[in-house]
Amino acid sequence: MQRRFTQIDVFSSKPYRGNPVAVVVDCDDLDGGEMQQFARWTNLSETTFLLPPTNPVADYRVRFFTPTEELPFAGHPTLGSAYAWLIHGGTPRSDNTIVQECEVGLINVRGDGNSLTFAAPSLLRGGPVEESLVVEAAASLGIDREAIIDAAWVDNGPGWLGIQLGSAEQVLAIKPQKMNLTLGVIGAYPAGSRFAYEVRAFYSSGGVTVEDPVAGSLNASLAQWLIGAGRFVPPYMASQGKSMGHAGEIHVSMDELKQVWIGGSVTACIQGTVEI
Repeated sequence: MQRRFTQIDVFSSKPYRGNPVAVVVDCDDLDGGEMQQFARWTNLSETTFLLPPTNPVADYRVRFFTPTEELPFAGHPTLGSAYAWLIHGGTPRSDNTIVQECEVGLINVRGDGNSLTFAAPSLLRGGPVEESLVVEAAASLGIDREAIIDAAWVDNGPGWLGIQLGSAEQVLAIKPQKMNLTLGVIGAYPAGSRFAYEVRAFYSSGGVTVEDPVAGSLNASLAQWLIGAGRFVPPYMASQGKSMGHAGEIHVSMDELKQVWIGGSVTACIQGTVEI
């Protein structure tokens, strides 16, 4: 069956420099196995599938797949899915908010034109990390344990373990080793820099670890952790993907209700149909 399809670049003002997500629009009759097979074939960090909502408040429902598994939530695919839904004729029930339904619940998405933001969902797991895992994380990143300022669980779906280093330079210098952990690493740029922080994301699944060019879910959970700890002050802009030749730009803000919002540019780079 022919289904509407869009591949969207997320988190970069320069097309093809952010993180791509494949979005299949007409998925009412697809089962999870078919979705997983297609996601394996696209071989992108995530492929999403849009479905009618089951919650009457939501505008659409989405399922997120990596090449190896389904995720309860993902950040850049949330923005890409919302944009695909809009350009394929979706009309929000609310004038200024798109409501996405996914496994972790309802996610609000706002924006104008080619810039969208999502409200960071609550963490599924937070708090301190046992020292043995911090030592393992350091070895996985090819750095000394003493280089890690702090570590915490920052899992909002993919399983992130957050690592704070002393500088953006240290983050960019990481040469990852074999790992069994899903790690998000952040370090600060000098005051006055265009970006406040550099971020890198290493996602491990099924014995395979890949670096994600720009991870919205990770930037959301790192912000919740470090703003909550009083170390980061919003709004700020983070950079991600430099080590891979990408140019990710992630805008982090907080509203008067202390809700963290993660935003960036979205560009539809491929449109057409796929046979699934």
